[in-house]
Parts: sequence; C-alpha cells; structure tokens
Amino acid sequence: MAAYSFSVIGVLVLCLLSILLAIHSGSSKGRAGALSGPVLPADDDNLLYRIDRVHMNAVEALPPFVVASVLAMMVRVSAGALATLVWVYVAIRLIHVVVYLRGGKAAKGGDIRTILYVSGALVNVVLIATTAVATIR
Repeated sequence: MAAYSFSVIGVLVLCLLSILLAIHSGSSKGRAGALSGPVLPADDDNLLYRIDRVHMNAVEALPPFVVASVLAMMVRVSAGALATLVWVYVAIRLIHVVVYLRGGKAAKGGDIRTILYVSGALVNVVLIATTAVATIR
C-alpha cells in the first residue's frame, strides 16, 4: 500500500475538504441566524447559498471518486497514474471551491464553472476506465 501513499493523501485531502466546508457552512449559517438545511434565496449572489452549495458539491463529488480510487488501488492500477489522476482532481476541486466562494460572474456559471465541472467529470471517467481495464487484465 506504500506505493499508493500520494494517492491516499490526495483522497484524504478531498475528505478533509468536505469536512472543512461542512464546518464553514454550518458556522456561517449559525452566524447569520439561518436554520440548517437549504439556504434561501437560492441565488449565486447570496454568499450563504454559495457556501452551502460548494459544500454540497464537494459531498456529491466525493463518493464516486473515492470508490473508484480505492478500487484502483485494489486492482493495482499504476501508482504514478493513480496519483496523477487524484491530484489533478484535487486541484480541480480546490479551484472550484475558490471560484465559487469568490462570487462574481464566474460563480454564476458559464465558462469557468463548466470547464471545472467537465474536467472533474472527465478525470473521474478516466479513473473508472483505467480501473476497469486493470480489472480485466
């Protein structure tokens, strides 16, 4: 398992990001006097909404990537290839968090958010395909 150290650390960074965003979302709601649950108005101009949404995005993106990463280790995908995919995905997720929390035009959708979403999805698809190929070898 030592061969996968960089991949494991990357996956743990994604898990930690999700936890930190949960804390940030909860504390932001508490300071604003908002109830737990969905934030209204659901508008990208609303910072509280963006904090909650970026947390939910992180939570939604985590399971498929973590499952595929663990399976990749189990079927012995190349440690270097897996680490590359994991850290590219970590970078995409971190950039997404920064872009969305910063607000402005980029947070309202369009090119940057679309590129980040599609890039993350493609990395995940490549990871799943790589794992599938390693499984049948």
